[in-house]
Amino acid sequence: MSSASGSVRKRKDASIPVKAKDAFSAGVAAPRDAELDALVKANLQMKEAGPEWDYRIALAIITVGAFITRFWGISHPNEVVFDEVHFGKFASYYLERTYFFDVHPPFGKLLFALMGWFVGYDGHFHFENIGDSYINNKVPYVAFRAMPALLGALTVPVVFDIMWESGYTLPACILSAGLILFDNAHIGQTRLILLDATLVFAMACSLLAYIKFYKLRHAPFGRKWWKWLLLTGFALSCVISTKYVGLFAFVTIGSAVAIDLWDLLDINRRQGALNLPEFGKHFAARAFALILAPFFFYLFWFQVHFAILTRSGPGDDFMSPEFQETLSDNVMTANAVTINYYDSIAIKHKETHAYLHSHPDTYPLRYDDGRVSSQGQQVTGYPYADANNHWQILPLTFDEEEASLNRHVKNNELVRLRHIVTNTMLLSHDVASPYYPTNQEFTTVPMDVALADRFNDTLFEIRIENGKPGQEFKSLSGQFKLLHNPSKVAMWTHSTPLPDWAFKQQEINGNKALAQSSNIWFVDEIPSIEAGNERLVKTERKVKSVPFLKKWFELQRAMFFHNNALTSSHPYASEPFVWPFLLRGVSFWTQNDTHQQIYFLGNPLGWWLASSLLAVYAGIIAADQLSLRRGVDALDDRTRSRLYNSTGFFFLAWAMHYLPFYLMGRQLFLHHYLPAHLASTLVAGALLEFIFNVEPVVDDTSISKSGKKSASAPRKHLPAREKLAGQNLLTSWAAVGVILAIVVGGWYFFLPLTYGYPGLTVKQVNARKWLGYDLHFAK
Repeated sequence: MSSASGSVRKRKDASIPVKAKDAFSAGVAAPRDAELDALVKANLQMKEAGPEWDYRIALAIITVGAFITRFWGISHPNEVVFDEVHFGKFASYYLERTYFFDVHPPFGKLLFALMGWFVGYDGHFHFENIGDSYINNKVPYVAFRAMPALLGALTVPVVFDIMWESGYTLPACILSAGLILFDNAHIGQTRLILLDATLVFAMACSLLAYIKFYKLRHAPFGRKWWKWLLLTGFALSCVISTKYVGLFAFVTIGSAVAIDLWDLLDINRRQGALNLPEFGKHFAARAFALILAPFFFYLFWFQVHFAILTRSGPGDDFMSPEFQETLSDNVMTANAVTINYYDSIAIKHKETHAYLHSHPDTYPLRYDDGRVSSQGQQVTGYPYADANNHWQILPLTFDEEEASLNRHVKNNELVRLRHIVTNTMLLSHDVASPYYPTNQEFTTVPMDVALADRFNDTLFEIRIENGKPGQEFKSLSGQFKLLHNPSKVAMWTHSTPLPDWAFKQQEINGNKALAQSSNIWFVDEIPSIEAGNERLVKTERKVKSVPFLKKWFELQRAMFFHNNALTSSHPYASEPFVWPFLLRGVSFWTQNDTHQQIYFLGNPLGWWLASSLLAVYAGIIAADQLSLRRGVDALDDRTRSRLYNSTGFFFLAWAMHYLPFYLMGRQLFLHHYLPAHLASTLVAGALLEFIFNVEPVVDDTSISKSGKKSASAPRKHLPAREKLAGQNLLTSWAAVGVILAIVVGGWYFFLPLTYGYPGLTVKQVNARKWLGYDLHFAK
């Protein structure tokens, strides 16, 4: 593939004599060609009727249809639906300026907040549960839903424009746009407060902008050339600023750009070889517009995100204490208390919220796998407040006078932890833990042993996260790693419960991977401090400032970590191989009284057609390559160029937005296929033109009676819609009419599941369980 657009073809002018090319370019009369004259005449007749009014009229009709299908009945249901609990809530947090955490970048959520701000909404409703009433809580939910509906409606004409700009005939343009216009999945996803409408629209705009840029490649560095190149970069930035799967759009455009740059390096290129400084300008322009500029736009949305969210909120716990100090009214930093030696403390794991706990019971002699334990006292993670969670923090040597001096514990100091209830000392040693043979066991030993032979094994280092030397150790804000000093392992826990012998509590062990964020703990409370103690007196706290990039890096790490951690099962999660065949959908909302439901599902007839044509395209390419290897040239050069370049670009977009999901280990759902489905509809429209354009088009060179190619006359290169102007497109129109009639029928049949009304009877529900779809009210 060497281009994104089929309207500007690769030309075989190497076979045209220089004199002929010069004569043609200078306007000097060249030898006449009857076939070409007929095409040019047909093209002129078509243009006399106006500037492609047939395309413009079709675009207007399709756009109106898109707005009708997306906005019709958008106020139903007047309850919270599916993931509106997340993205509606985030919009409310923006309007309240309350800090929250989400695994997706902020651009799409900021659009919802902007819409709420437009209509004067104050963010009082937090979208807690599916089914909560918008009416009772006075939420302008129609305004929120109007934002994705608008973008979803605009996606349809953008698809039409992609095909139009690529030079396809009107039937091909209508088919591609029609498959999106009457697709139940695209409609359903764009009528709710969800991010996918923004993602798909921006992805489609990036394809359109790049095609328009590519068509100007022979007039580089002009105003329009720069405009479309920068718009491509901006669209790409909007894609990845909505969801990180937007990276696939970068890969798609990046692949096309890489091939384009490779062609520019060709010393035998038709337009003349570029010297290295000229090539460097091309490379630098693309790097700036498609990498650097999008990155700065991406940073800009995070700057807006931080500027709005200045108040402490539910996202605080995901961030470091230093980050939280930049938020007003932060409970953690306001209630932090400096810890002294001999304080009793309760230590809590940041990730699982389990307390460091111990009790008199011991580890079994042998585990289920036959390994032997130390039979020491169990040290576990316990999720509830309990006296067995209390530990006294001690210095290396005991001194009664020092105990009365209230000496503060500081960063990087060695301490010991005494379990108060059992009067034993925390210890780690070279014995394998119950579940992890490579990790060390944590246990406790009696005080006399701890002060004698096992003294060194009871030493632990307090290492505050991002702490400075000598920094005071505080409760709540002093997040830390507890490192066993002799063996250099970090105290760690995980959510898998131990067997019954440990009362299903969590395992505590020594982790050799010190850098893991899951090693972080904090002191949740200091029960030894009496009420009224001066240490509990709160002083006025000033909100601190942290450099933007430092906050951005921290948030990025947290987002990537928690995004990759979304591996838990979900009843409606699905594997990527399910999506092209539409084997199952997702239940969004149900209402038992009326038997109404919203079931996220594409138009099966449209999806199966688009998926089938993807296989047909791959078969055509394979057959053409096999034929060429055997010396059989079944296609003219123009048709092959379009098939490999333009259609190939669409196929690449589909592959890049679909195949990477096979490498992901996180939860996946049907909506992840929507960008790839859009690309598949482009392939479908392109193949319609290929299959039903049965009459051969004029090639770049004429064929003599002897069967040899002649280069006696130059050819004018026309877009396909102009080349085919003199041909009969009746078969293409007939095929589009039949296909769209079938697709509209499928769309209408599944409409009650997309719009949520009317309610269906048991018989009607079962009639729609084509592939065993797990619909409600089927009994």
